Amino acid sequence: MNGCFLSYLRQKVSPTEEQQTFESWVVSRFGRRLFEMFFQTYSEKLWGISCDELDSDFAAQRIKKLSLGEAIKNAIGISGQSHRTLVDCFAYPTGGTGMIYDRLADLTRVVGSVQLETPVRRLLHRDRQVRGIELMSGRELDYDRVVSTMPLTLMVKGLDGTPDNVHEAVDSLTFRNTILVYLNVNATDLFPDQWIYVHSADLQTGRVTKFRNWIPELYGESESSILSLEYWCYDQDEVWQNADAQLIERASSEMRSTGLIGDAEILNGHVVRLRRSYPVYACNYKKHLSVATDYIGSFTGITPIGRYGAFKCNNQDHSILMGILAAENILERRSNDPWSINTDYEIYQDSSAITATGLESTVA
Repeated sequence: MNGCFLSYLRQKVSPTEEQQTFESWVVSRFGRRLFEMFFQTYSEKLWGISCDELDSDFAAQRIKKLSLGEAIKNAIGISGQSHRTLVDCFAYPTGGTGMIYDRLADLTRVVGSVQLETPVRRLLHRDRQVRGIELMSGRELDYDRVVSTMPLTLMVKGLDGTPDNVHEAVDSLTFRNTILVYLNVNATDLFPDQWIYVHSADLQTGRVTKFRNWIPELYGESESSILSLEYWCYDQDEVWQNADAQLIERASSEMRSTGLIGDAEILNGHVVRLRRSYPVYACNYKKHLSVATDYIGSFTGITPIGRYGAFKCNNQDHSILMGILAAENILERRSNDPWSINTDYEIYQDSSAITATGLESTVA
């Protein structure tokens, strides 16, 4: 720890020039040693590029104004208030996050319809006015307005008449895939954490989640624990091509090597593959993104939202809030800016407190 503090002081006394990279942003606020210990390996696992090729936007959105000095003050209780990055509790739906979407679907069915397993090919438009969508089946559906969560890159490529420079811009925007390997471990009290970020370069997994430690409703009477190991990759990476059995074997071996599950039996495993789950904030991505968003902005009747649609590394709550703001704009003719979510998030977020019975608004 002394080495980390000395590295931090050295940075403050003789600061290096801060550039628009994740590495320079973190080093300037935490020092070189802490960057190498707690930021570098995990971030490079997640993004698949070196930290000096990663834009500082990711740090600015997730870590915001936190520095080592502020973290220390928060730890010893002399900070005025806890930094958003240092929260020690969170609210989680008692039925799992799926219950949120089940309720949204039920509410939607009251006034309209919900069509599942109905992939969309492209937006339909006339004179820059979006008039509906075309499904993969070839069926066309007419709508006055479309709120889209499909990947921004695919949406732009699917528009008729898109200029070459816009195609080139979206070709420069990439997404990172996620592989979730679930292991059913025949034990209950494995470790106390909800999730663990894995910094070791010896392990390919970047994060381990133990769902049993979230809420009792997730495991009921079960005497086993479901663990999820996350692996990140691009389409061309070998791990993306691995068979499910290979991935389960890899995850089991890595989990065993950590010592976190002792000699507990791994009963079985399951693999889920998620394409384009992380928009990659490579350096200069904003230049390419602005070309795409300016082009989309020339259309009426379309609102892109969410992590995919806005090419923004949102959390779940950010994306839901973008949807709420988009709905308000349509139904109540408001002028909310969904694109500002996760940058000026505090503008829109209602203050709430976590209590024994759930969330309670603190707004008078």
